[in-house]
Amino acid sequence: MRHLLRYATVGVVATAVHYLLLIACVELAHWDAWLASGYGAAAGAQVAYLGNRWFTFAHRGNLPVSWLRFQLLALAGAALGMAIVALAVHLRMYYLLAQVLATVLVMGFTFTLNRVWTFR
Repeated sequence: MRHLLRYATVGVVATAVHYLLLIACVELAHWDAWLASGYGAAAGAQVAYLGNRWFTFAHRGNLPVSWLRFQLLALAGAALGMAIVALAVHLRMYYLLAQVLATVLVMGFTFTLNRVWTFR
């Protein structure tokens, strides 16, 4: 349970970075929501990696190996999130609500895999 609470704490910070970039790209740069979602996810993933490596899992293993594993899962999570946002927006859901849905679904997927594979 301690890991899950720490993971959620790091996730709040990483998600804030993700959402700030998403909103800026959609509202200011007029990007499509699915593309802005991927961009925000990529930036948020870097924040999440650092926080999860040192705070959540206190991982002291091989840095390049854990970074690569985390990035692969982040890429899969970003692709899944982008697909969810694209589909939801296509179905006329507001892009931020679509992103909230994507965030919740992707978080369960990435937490489990990061715990058992990236930072084991």
